[in-house]
Amino acid sequence: MSRLGVAMLVHTALDRAEQVARHWTKSGCPVVIHVDRKVPAHEFSEFVTACADNPLIRFSERHTCDWGGWGIVAASQSAAEMMLNTYPDVHHVYLSSGACLPLRPVGELVEYLADRPRVDFIESATTADVSWTIGGLDKERFTLRFPFSWRKNRKLFDAYVKLQRATGMRRKIPEGLVPHMGSQWWCLTRQTLSAILQDPKRRTYDRYFRRVWIPDESYFQTLARLYSTHIESRSLTLSKFDYQGRPHIFYDDHLQLLRRSDCFVARKIWPRADRLYQSFLTDQNSAMRPAEPNPGKIDRLFSKAVERRTRGRDGLYMQSRFPRHGSENGLTSYPYSVFQGFTELFEEFAPWLAKTTGARVHGHLFGPARAEFAGGETITNGALSNCAVLRDYNPTAFVSNLIWNTRGERQCFQFGPEDSQQINWFLARDKNAQISVITGAWAIPLFRSNKNFTDIRNEAARLQQIETKQLEVLNSVWTKARVRTWSLAEFVESPMEPLQTVIDEIGSNRSSHLTEAPVMVDLSGFGKFLQNLKNQGMHPYLMGDFPADDVFGASVRPYKKPYLVQ
Repeated sequence: MSRLGVAMLVHTALDRAEQVARHWTKSGCPVVIHVDRKVPAHEFSEFVTACADNPLIRFSERHTCDWGGWGIVAASQSAAEMMLNTYPDVHHVYLSSGACLPLRPVGELVEYLADRPRVDFIESATTADVSWTIGGLDKERFTLRFPFSWRKNRKLFDAYVKLQRATGMRRKIPEGLVPHMGSQWWCLTRQTLSAILQDPKRRTYDRYFRRVWIPDESYFQTLARLYSTHIESRSLTLSKFDYQGRPHIFYDDHLQLLRRSDCFVARKIWPRADRLYQSFLTDQNSAMRPAEPNPGKIDRLFSKAVERRTRGRDGLYMQSRFPRHGSENGLTSYPYSVFQGFTELFEEFAPWLAKTTGARVHGHLFGPARAEFAGGETITNGALSNCAVLRDYNPTAFVSNLIWNTRGERQCFQFGPEDSQQINWFLARDKNAQISVITGAWAIPLFRSNKNFTDIRNEAARLQQIETKQLEVLNSVWTKARVRTWSLAEFVESPMEPLQTVIDEIGSNRSSHLTEAPVMVDLSGFGKFLQNLKNQGMHPYLMGDFPADDVFGASVRPYKKPYLVQ
């Protein structure tokens, strides 16, 4: 049977690295360990001493390994060279890290590779074929120089990239190389790996890749294409990354998830995940069954985790991750309805709507004096107070909390130009909002008031200006809410059809057809009232074409059961 060698890159948690190394050697696999030069000398010495009793564990020349730097490639080269020179019977070399954990019996991996003696397992794809590059550099990582650390000297890194772009500086890719990228965790045959390490042009290739950005993701991935006779472009190591390009860390509660993957090795394992190390290193024969590695079986869970991390839950805000404006995954958690002008046009509209739909119908939640909760409550679900000062401190959070705390129950509330207008853009952008507006209905309370006509005219001009700006928001290209608008004249002329539409949108579980309509206020003389406003120099255009001869007012009468034609 062919022999498997393991090259292990270690920089922390040396006790766990020793535990895993001994596990490999129990199955006859030699292990060459590279320890990052940044590890203190006394810790390194203690580590070497602890492993001295195991003849299959060796230590290679040490290099300083910085993220995205050449040191990781140099470390892999040193460990691989020692492996090939020391153990001539090794057929495959498996590159792993100190945070890697075998998930299946090592013997299964050895047999799997023995059945594929000429196959190199290394993720290797051209820049045009990968979508996971983080940081905006794909082709440029091979044509620009990167002498500065992205993590330690970010300003110098960015400035030098800009300078090279501005001056048109470009590096020449060595002849015959087609840059490829992929996971740094590979398993290569002796033939391919020795060809890479003993290539006459190695110094040229090393000099070129030394200034490539993140060369550990491209050095072996590119050179393997020159020598391998059979590449399977995948890694036998399960490694997952989040949306920022950082590796997922596996904890004890990921035990069943890792078992489902059927993979041979996984990284990155939390050093204190005692349950994982206990399960996979001491009881492997019962931990996994022989199967083809299939990390795709758990990809759906990771995709959901990324989506939850980046988008959150609909309408849920918290202090730990308040989303950027425009990046929220739904402003609220449940559909709700906003009515503007209905309480002005109909007597007792709120009780009628609650009876007809079964929804909870509030008054003017953004009224100037207080939030008018349903039933006259002063505090509602989620300990939301009706205090106007608290509400207006963060009106968007007020709505989001109200909908979140009552999700599952349809919420409806009234709105108008006299209310606080800070919430307009939020309502317009919310896909859960269904906004129904009767434009110009704010004039009805003025018509029925006993104020001086000069005051009425000034107030009418103010309210019309506010509603005009609100309608501009509701009609903008950024509006995601379902908005329906009717002029007052249009609505009064035929009220049943829009009422039926509004009820249908709410989705009541009760009768789908209206059997009782709300009572409309008496509009006798309203047309003349609007004409008087015009005569005084104020043009009330939002009401629509309301006849001055009071045709609508004369024709409007209370009705309970409209005829239904089917």
